[in-house]
Amino acid sequence: MRADRLVSLVLLLRQRGRMTADQLASELEVSVRTVLRDIEALSTAGVPVYADRGRHGGFSLLPGFRTELTGLNHHEALALLTAGSGRGEKAFGLSSALASAMRKVVDALPEGHRATLDDAAKRFLVEPETDLLSRRAGTEQVATGVMDEARHAVLAGHKLRFEYAAPDKTPRWHTVDPLGLVTVRDRTYLLATKSGEDRTYRLSRMLFAEKLSEPAERPAQVDLDRIWADRSARFLSEDHIPVLIRVKSTRREELLNTTRSVRAEHPEPDDWVRLEVTFEDLRHAIWAIWQLDTAAEVLSPDELRTALRERALAVAARYGP
Repeated sequence: MRADRLVSLVLLLRQRGRMTADQLASELEVSVRTVLRDIEALSTAGVPVYADRGRHGGFSLLPGFRTELTGLNHHEALALLTAGSGRGEKAFGLSSALASAMRKVVDALPEGHRATLDDAAKRFLVEPETDLLSRRAGTEQVATGVMDEARHAVLAGHKLRFEYAAPDKTPRWHTVDPLGLVTVRDRTYLLATKSGEDRTYRLSRMLFAEKLSEPAERPAQVDLDRIWADRSARFLSEDHIPVLIRVKSTRREELLNTTRSVRAEHPEPDDWVRLEVTFEDLRHAIWAIWQLDTAAEVLSPDELRTALRERALAVAARYGP
């Protein structure tokens, strides 16, 4: 275990440059004292690790130092093979590259490890296409070439031009500065800026895309976790349609799984709950509440009550004598 940790320590310093003892301890999930002992062991073994003192100091490798530290232990190889299995391999259009990388990993393993790893990887299933209720996971369809162009623009740091079809709107052309790609529940989003303003686009709504030769205007470093969290919070706080609704307690979770946000909740007699929730728009609210049939009652707004009543009458007329 210590040998693996020493290799990881060297790789961290080689890939990230200067790091403090606290940062190394956090990455390696050990104490600072253990990191300092490992640094001393590396120096004794001839690895050129040196320390910079002061407030902004840390540990670094001698510039230009490289060594072959590509050996994988059993658990590391198993983690790679497992990550490469299942539907996650299709993320960002890199399935063929990942398959090629997996073949190289397996080929580099000792002969005795290949059979056991192959059997072990088959015993882990990541995100199957259906759940226990035989419901197929939704998979978005991205137009041919759109994923590749978006990925190339993100990695090259160039502007991206595309035709975008937002719901119920005429397709429009956009030219943006791409920041990164995010995949959530089989939906891939492009995080970008347009004229300095934050923008988020679903790739499945792009009809055509092309990477331009013009460099994108964007910061050199990006924290996608923070950007995604900020945009998610902003999206939830937008002025979506507010709905006051009563729902049976047994169907409460089903309702909450379809709302954009929950503003208030109050228990009512006879095992009912009153909630103030928001939906994206009227169509979204009708779709979500219709699934609950008589286990829910909209109290406001009136336009939503009217829309649900008209739909119920239309369905009743369809199945009437």
